[in-house]
Amino acid sequence: MIQKDEGLKRRVGVFGLSANIVNIIIGSGIFVLPAIVASYMGASSIIAYLFCGLLMAMVMLCFAEAGSKVTNTGGPYTYIETAFGDYAGFVAGFFAVGSNLFADAAVSNALVNVIASAYPVFETGWPRFLFLFILFYGLVYINVIGLKQGIGLVKFNTIVKLIPLLLLIVFGFKDVSVSNLYFQEMPSLKTLGEASLILFFAFQGSETGIIVGGEVVNPKRTVPRAILISITTVAVVYILIQTVSQGVLGDALPNFTAAPLAETAKVVFGPLGFTLLIVGAVISMFGYMSGTILNSPRIVYALARDKVIPIKALSRIHKSFATPYIAIIIYATIGIILAVSGSFEQLAVIASSSMLILYLGVALSVMKLRKSKKEYDGGFKIPGGWAVPILAIAIILYFLSSLSANEMIGTGIFIGVLTLIFFAIKFLKKKVE
Repeated sequence: MIQKDEGLKRRVGVFGLSANIVNIIIGSGIFVLPAIVASYMGASSIIAYLFCGLLMAMVMLCFAEAGSKVTNTGGPYTYIETAFGDYAGFVAGFFAVGSNLFADAAVSNALVNVIASAYPVFETGWPRFLFLFILFYGLVYINVIGLKQGIGLVKFNTIVKLIPLLLLIVFGFKDVSVSNLYFQEMPSLKTLGEASLILFFAFQGSETGIIVGGEVVNPKRTVPRAILISITTVAVVYILIQTVSQGVLGDALPNFTAAPLAETAKVVFGPLGFTLLIVGAVISMFGYMSGTILNSPRIVYALARDKVIPIKALSRIHKSFATPYIAIIIYATIGIILAVSGSFEQLAVIASSSMLILYLGVALSVMKLRKSKKEYDGGFKIPGGWAVPILAIAIILYFLSSLSANEMIGTGIFIGVLTLIFFAIKFLKKKVE
């Protein structure tokens, strides 16, 4: 059962929450995405962005409605737990935490790999471990001493990571060749579906960015506004980046899978441009890490707050800083263990499908909350009745059906293990009582 947040303070406004969401969504993916999409669709890539942006908007409208009705900390876990109870919340919470931990491990390793390409001393051994240690626990320190400091770093990172992308968009258009953007026929539905599946994951992030719901000022208005502002911003930036990259490099774009934006910047700005975008990629990855260490531990806090995880210490709020400091420290500690060991690779397939399952749970939650008690009335309501939630569910089921047999089996096993753990905890609680 959802408990009231005790000790947390509402300090995050529309700009802070929008920056938080944009910072999480625009990670390292945009720096390699244009070449991957172009390899599927060539000059017609822009259609995939428009298609996927529309699909993601349907899903995020569900998040906007759920987030305006359930205003506690915890994001998608809290919405699902409120609508469907402890068991659904337990599974959703662990999917959310697990997928974020695996993503953190991957991004932190990618970040140190980029640094190591310039300074090989960080490739292996103690220097690599020390870099990861300072990265994780430096962000822990910033987020433990206060939400203001944590969200301030996120705002700064969001602005800084957007600067090289906006410079490339503004100055890149002078080198765009219209012939490189011309395509003779529409892509097939199969091709569009394959490209959109990749792009769908590149649009992920709102579910993490809104975890701080219990610390948002006037959440019934702020959460929907921030989601709509951030998704629109991301979609526009993605579309313009793809247009410039395709327009400048043309048919050669798919050849630069490692760093397509850096190659585009080399044409636009010369050798300095290549360096600018590589630095931009590093900043973007660091920005992602700062955002996830701010947001993800609050799911752990929420699980303990609601006694879904029977470890009371994880729900403690620091008396001076008003932050869930133990949850932050424990989350980062698990994250650095995964990053150092690299064991996240074996479970990456579970992480990729878990977000889709969370999205499905949130879309279903919207429908359930509409039929629930009056305390969930008010707030933002998606126009068009049931059309958007139903369409969002259909979209998510379509993407889930595209997962491989191994991914489906792995996800099923993970749910089975979580189910056993949930009922074991429930049995032990009853025995203690």
